Formats: sequence, C-alpha cells, structure tokens
Amino acid sequence: MRVCLQRPTILFYTFIDKKIHLGQGKGGCSVRRPFVHASPLSRGMADVAVVADKMNVRDALNSALDEELTRDPLVYVMGEEVGQYQGAYKITKGLLEKYGIERVRDTPITEMGFTGIGVGSAFYGLKPVVEFMSINFAMQAIDHVINSAAKMLYMSGGKISVPIVFRGPNGAAAGVGAQHSQCFAAWYGSCPGLKVLMPYDAEEARGLLKAAIRDPDPCIFLENELLYGVEYPMSAASKDKDFTLPIGQAKIMREGKDVTIVTFSRQVEIALKAADILAKDGISAEIINLRSIRPLDRPCINNSVRKTSRLVTLEEGWPQHGVGCEIIATICDESFFYLDAPPERICGADVPMPYAVNLEALAVPTMDDIIRIVKRCCHRGRAAA
Repeated sequence: MRVCLQRPTILFYTFIDKKIHLGQGKGGCSVRRPFVHASPLSRGMADVAVVADKMNVRDALNSALDEELTRDPLVYVMGEEVGQYQGAYKITKGLLEKYGIERVRDTPITEMGFTGIGVGSAFYGLKPVVEFMSINFAMQAIDHVINSAAKMLYMSGGKISVPIVFRGPNGAAAGVGAQHSQCFAAWYGSCPGLKVLMPYDAEEARGLLKAAIRDPDPCIFLENELLYGVEYPMSAASKDKDFTLPIGQAKIMREGKDVTIVTFSRQVEIALKAADILAKDGISAEIINLRSIRPLDRPCINNSVRKTSRLVTLEEGWPQHGVGCEIIATICDESFFYLDAPPERICGADVPMPYAVNLEALAVPTMDDIIRIVKRCCHRGRAAA
C-alpha cells in the first residue's frame, strides 16, 4: 500500500529573457516521506563513478543524470522519492543536494498528476526526466504519455516537440507480483511518436540515457531492477561527459554463423551464457542486443539472419503481439528466402506474473528454454536440408 500525507508540489513557469525557469509555487511541498530521515548525502555519484574501470548500472544511470543536469539548465528530474529519499532504487543519489529542489523534485503519489506536469513543461521547452517507481505505475498516466507526449509533434504539424524521458524499472524482478512485473516493451514499442530504449549493461545505460535526455522526442527508458547492482566493464570513451550511444542501433554481442538470437535487456546475459553452452555442441550463435525497441534496427537483424539463415527471438514479455512477433514479421517480409528453418520465439508465459517464487520461475524464459529451442531450430533446418 502506498500512502502520501503531503500536499502536492506546485510548478509554475516564468519566462525571462526568452529562457524558461522552473520555480516552486507558494505552499508547495517536495517532501514525500515525512517520517524517514535520509542519511547525509555526498556529492553526485558521477563525480566518483565515471573514473572507474567498472561501474554498476545504478551508478551509470546516476552519472548520466548528474552530467546532463550540469550540461543543460533546462533538464530537471521529478518523481516519487527522487529527492530526499534519493530514489526508490537510489538512481538519483546525491542529486537533490547538488541541484536543489527546483531541479530534483519530489512529487505526490499521483502518476497522472506529475506526468501531466512533466509533459506540459516539455511543451514549453523544459526537458523533464520523469521517474516512475515502477513502469507498471505509468499505466496511471498512459493518457499523458500516449495522447499528449507521443502524438503532439504529429498533431501540431511538427511545431511542438516534446523532449521528455519516462524512465523506471520494467519487467520481472523477484517476487513482487503481477502488478510490478510486467514488461512494457511491446506496449510502448507499438506507439508512433515514442522512442523506446532498453539498456543491458552499465555503458548502455549511461550512453542511452544521455542520448534520450538530449533527444527532441519523448523517450521511454525501460530498465531492469535486477541489473541495477551488477558491475560491467566501461570503455575509456564511455567516461567522457559527452558520451552518448545512437538511438536505434543494435549491437552484436557475439558473432556466430549457425543461428541469430535477437534479444534485449537482462535476457542478453542469459543468451550469452546459453551461447557458450551451445558452442560446446557445435552450434555457433550470433547474439544481437537490440538496445532500442523503437526504432528497431532492422538492417542489423536482416544482415545477421541472411548470414546464419536461422532466427530465434528472446524476450520475457507475453507471447501475443510481442517484440519477437514484429522481428519475425520483418524477417518474413525482407529475408524470407534466406531462411533454412522457420523462425522460433522464446517468451514469457501467457499469464500475469505469479507471486509464488516457484511459479514465477516458470513464467519467464530460462537458459534451458533457449538451448532447447535453438537446438530445435538448428537441427530441424539441417534435417530438412
């Protein structure tokens, strides 16, 4: 149960010398947890984290927010507990102390309300980063996300852009139940006007979030809660304050010649481990990390499938109308005659996520599922030949 005892934060905008300033209205309150005292904050995580050879995803996201807040005074962060509590997952740690309540704004527990404020401020040129404690809660604000943010550029004849980022944890976590575990990649990926990003490792989280904040269009940034604390190597280039990754460009994580596995987010890690096992059985799997669900890097997928002649898609979302469906449709349209076997889909069970841990494990793809389906795809094609 979520309870809020505070009055809503009130935003107003003043226009001075053609610049937009964000202020706090009279009587506004940015405190969300009156009975919880946050520990003293240090300086922004980015001041320390970006000099490391390794970084976890949490610190990568924090450093990206920190640097973009410094770079552009029009950027601000808002959401439940992003300020004094430093974020439900500590993604905004240190930012309130560094930038103040005008740019790191705690909100009441009303997703429809603060999302509407964020979209409205983006209409006027600000660049909000709206955090949802869970992307599942964004359903409360779906009208603002789709009907206002995603459609405005088209409805205004290209005159009004909406530079806003909606971010938060998405998909299965660990025993948090059906209302906190849904994957929304396919939902948002089907909507014109949105860009939908799903990073895997720390470098992608950092580079894609910075790119999303700088992008003139609304971006849905779907993170995975189970990856926040995982450390990954960081390249020298990724430590630069202007480092970004191109939106709409997939990454080949592992080259192969027998089968193409297309996946994204946490499933990349499982696919890579499965590929190691498959290699021992003589199957060379090429792993594509989409990174961007919309726009989709169709040329990368087509080129890979034309090389391997087999396709397996992997996602944790529901099977009907999933991301894998769109990828397979693309290949059937554009690379059908290169296929040696029918494409295969691996996805979550067609049920709401169970709460019981033993049932939850059965509702998401496993490494055994990947190995079994890939072998079936490869052996079926070889037998037919």
